[in-house]
Amino acid sequence: MNRTDVSRPAHGWLRRLRRSFALPSGDLLRDRLYRRLWCSILISSLGNQVTQLALPLTAAVLLQASPSQMGTLTAVGISPFVLFSLPSGVWLDRVRKLPIYIGGELAIAAILVSVPAAWALGWLGMGYLYAVDFALGCVFVTAGSAAQIVLTQVVPRKRLVEAHARNALAGSAAEVAGPGLAGVLIKLVGAPFALVADAVLLVCSVLILRGVQVVEVRSPNEHAHFWRDLKEGLRFVWEHRLLLVMALVVGMWQLCQNAAMVVQILFATRELGLSERQVGLCYIGLGVGTTLASVLGNRISRRIGPGPCLLAGFAICGVGWLQLALAPANAWGVVSLVLMLLCFSAGAVLIFINFLALRQAVTPEPLLGRMTSTMRWLILLPAAPGALLGGYIGEQLGLRWALALGGLGAIALALWGWRHPVLRDLRTLPDVRAHDA
Repeated sequence: MNRTDVSRPAHGWLRRLRRSFALPSGDLLRDRLYRRLWCSILISSLGNQVTQLALPLTAAVLLQASPSQMGTLTAVGISPFVLFSLPSGVWLDRVRKLPIYIGGELAIAAILVSVPAAWALGWLGMGYLYAVDFALGCVFVTAGSAAQIVLTQVVPRKRLVEAHARNALAGSAAEVAGPGLAGVLIKLVGAPFALVADAVLLVCSVLILRGVQVVEVRSPNEHAHFWRDLKEGLRFVWEHRLLLVMALVVGMWQLCQNAAMVVQILFATRELGLSERQVGLCYIGLGVGTTLASVLGNRISRRIGPGPCLLAGFAICGVGWLQLALAPANAWGVVSLVLMLLCFSAGAVLIFINFLALRQAVTPEPLLGRMTSTMRWLILLPAAPGALLGGYIGEQLGLRWALALGGLGAIALALWGWRHPVLRDLRTLPDVRAHDA
């Protein structure tokens, strides 16, 4: 047998293997521009998983923060959205979005690096963490909105649910690998120094986006006026029935979510007695839930409609928080913690892939910045009170009561939303002309 005869079966096996992993012909990831954006999201999401664990663990374990202080930390991080969302939306509609997105990634990296530096110099305390969370919130106000708008410049509007589901899949991959990585890093170098890993990954994300070109339609307006433009964005949301209802229900879900989640690290470390590494392993449940919802979310949304799919997300989150509030403080409690994280991530994906796609689908291009910032402002107004309420209840009545409040509130919200025809009867993605006053 000659060399050609030997290699032919091997080449056939490789071809079959490549075909088994090949993307479908119409898959979004076949688009080179979207693929770069998706890879950037994947890498920055991996770093975000490190920060999601390292920052609250720094407060809860290293600085021995109380439930009220944990609530304050979350509220401080949310406050920039309340203060700056509306003016940032007016500004975003006048500038290119991609540079703002990229600059935000670099700014976040610089802020995170300051935490281990402060620890090494002996400056780190809860006051410093409050300042860090506030600074991160200020960046997220503009860079986060810009990132959402960039997606509409890369992907056709009719495929926005699919794109958000794909983005969530990138996040789920990070959530599977990220907590384990975070746990190892925290064990090896400590929670503050683990934040450096996120900074490095953010720089890698920026390098992927470097040189990306997107088509952005901006019509210069000689008569632009800041306050008039700001009011126009508010008026657009106020007069659009779907946007207004979504702002109300997602805002109330944010209240429930922050009331419950502000005590989760304290519950894991103090009620269940888990170490930082064990908490990191439990957080893999986030990745499993996000993966399931990312893979199935677009299919579920097409089958039952984006409105009912969004409401299902509320109910799933509520069940997760409520069962943890009732869990025993033993091995079954650890299982319950993982289940809660799975339910939360799956429910949140179902909520946001539909919420983001719906609001972008009905908004004209010139108003995307103001709509995005207005909606973020409205849904996050209740978030800070929710975090403070959860911290207060956790300190005065017990951590389980804060979890129960979030769970019962989210389930009640799902039931209320099901009674509202605007969401219950929303079976297809509307278009930009769907302006129902």
